[in-house]
Amino acid sequence: MIYFDNSATTYPKPQNVIYAVNKAMNNYSFNSGRGGYKESVDTSNMIFNTREKVADLFNFEPQNIAFTQNCTVALNFAIKGLAKQGDHFIISNLEHNAVARPIYMLSKKGIITYDIFEFSYDEEETLKNIKKLIKQNTKAIVCMHASNVFGCVLPIEKIGKLAKENGLYFIVDAAQSAGILNIDAKRDNIDILCAPGHKGLYAPMGTGFIALGDNVKLDTLIDGGTGTLSMQLLQPELMPEKLESGTLNNIGICGLGAGIDFVNNKGVNNIYKHENSAVSFLYEQIKKNDNITLYTPPFSDVFQAPILSFNFKDYPSEKTASLLSQKNIATRAGFHCSKLAHTSFNTDNRGTVRLSPSIFTSFAECEKIINTLKKL
Repeated sequence: MIYFDNSATTYPKPQNVIYAVNKAMNNYSFNSGRGGYKESVDTSNMIFNTREKVADLFNFEPQNIAFTQNCTVALNFAIKGLAKQGDHFIISNLEHNAVARPIYMLSKKGIITYDIFEFSYDEEETLKNIKKLIKQNTKAIVCMHASNVFGCVLPIEKIGKLAKENGLYFIVDAAQSAGILNIDAKRDNIDILCAPGHKGLYAPMGTGFIALGDNVKLDTLIDGGTGTLSMQLLQPELMPEKLESGTLNNIGICGLGAGIDFVNNKGVNNIYKHENSAVSFLYEQIKKNDNITLYTPPFSDVFQAPILSFNFKDYPSEKTASLLSQKNIATRAGFHCSKLAHTSFNTDNRGTVRLSPSIFTSFAECEKIINTLKKL
């Protein structure tokens, strides 16, 4: 199989991740923080070590990292844990439903109001579009770092500065950028960062995290056993226990630690260069095909995440993906859980076919797609 659906989940996983997960089944299948025996303590230490790896990669404090089963849960923790009656939120017109749906539902319940700013490839225009939406009761700006459909990169450092200047929280969805684009919470003034483990961090599915700045306090969505303060009925206020009720996914967390090791060994910048080279090559070649419709500028003209959306002839995107699948090429077609992005790019009638490489993608695989599209 030629795999170009890495924006959904990376495949294959690195060998060190596979080894770590297999090892964890034997060594870390014990309840952390609940027992004084050696195996439980070892499991707790492994989990803390992974917290430190997440913290170091994104410049947070380890105790402010809470593990979740995916990025969507982390974003729900962030948005619903922050929102209070009468608050106003600002989101982008590219947001994944992991942001758009919680915001919409809070609005529908009459808890918050929200506005949507328009992304522009001109960063100053994007900032201007945000500024004009800020109100007296605005609580937070919530946006993705990179679009999961079109690869557009939002200028998070500048948006974070704008948020700080206006006393707003800044929540970043790093689903398509963690491990691929450089993120520094202190530099970028990020108050809450949410990310999955199984995409650019090469961990198993069922992993993710929410990272909080030192002064961020969230209400809980889930209360329960934490292994600490068990004789009080009030959920502990200290992180990470406050957001980690119940048994953790030890196996996945161990895999996440190994995935971050892999990313650090390769280097985030090197990973981006490789993936960007692959997707740039794809773009330049398939744009020569008169049957192809592209939706974004050339990668040589603007800074983008390594994600490419296209359509073929007047086919529904699912038909094109099905034809490619018959040639053993895996892509993602449809609407990519992103109503706002497809509406903004006028692709809400048929969606798009998405190509997203990884560090393991070869140029021979890119050429296979290019030649297959020529013959469809």
